[in-house]
Amino acid sequence: MLRCKDMGEYTIEMGFFAQDDPAADGVMIGPLPERFGLLDVSPERWEKFKKHVDGLNATAPESVRYKVFYLVRHGQGHHNVAEADYGTEAWNAHWSKLYHDGKIIWGPDPELTPKGITQAEAARQLWQAEHKYGLPLPDKHYASPMRRALRTWHEIFVNSNILEPDQRRVTILENLREEYGEHTCDLRSPRSVIAQTFPPPIYEFEEGFAEEDVIWKPDERETKEHVKERAKAVLDRIFAQDEGTYICITAHSGIINGFLAAMGRPRYPLPTGGILPLVIRGDLRQLR
Repeated sequence: MLRCKDMGEYTIEMGFFAQDDPAADGVMIGPLPERFGLLDVSPERWEKFKKHVDGLNATAPESVRYKVFYLVRHGQGHHNVAEADYGTEAWNAHWSKLYHDGKIIWGPDPELTPKGITQAEAARQLWQAEHKYGLPLPDKHYASPMRRALRTWHEIFVNSNILEPDQRRVTILENLREEYGEHTCDLRSPRSVIAQTFPPPIYEFEEGFAEEDVIWKPDERETKEHVKERAKAVLDRIFAQDEGTYICITAHSGIINGFLAAMGRPRYPLPTGGILPLVIRGDLRQLR
């Protein structure tokens, strides 16, 4: 968790996707726009996109790198259903602190609903459709340790032929979990329990990943500022350690908006099962 002291500086390059405009209407765009929201509609769109990104890296100063992030929000979980039923105000004030209401069990660490599985399948179909046009696949995959995120990644990338068998690998990072504390849906399962459902070699925990959830507290909610710091720590890790250009992160609305906050952007209402693609410029001078 949150180890970096010196942080790089990160900004979003505009002009590639409908979503990268700060004024983009996420509700209007929806969870899975055609072409992932890529503005270029030509058949050669992804080849031109890759050449553009390669050109940015080829001409960048020594301390600057460009990477493409596919930020995937998990499909609908049981907690999402409960919040919709009771309303956000009542959910935050009361119901989120319980484990169930006698009808729906949402804590701890809820799974996807049938609708959530369908949303993940729809995301898989978009990956498959655009891959035919040359969509660059991720060089590296990361995911939250929460079951709803791991199940979403599994439905997209394991239950498909998008990746070759030896490419089906994802690293589980504690820093990618949802905003934690108070809400029982954000209390994660023990490491050993996660590994039983999502075993190696496909699923790999980061070094030092704890058996028990030692950071969730029943009476204290994580601040938005701390979520932003966690997101920055993930950006630092990826830009400093990963050689690949294309990165997939499967996680949650809170941490995805932590990434946006770390880059000076407003909140983006990405629906469950949605994908937010971004070209990110990282200046690593402070990390060296």
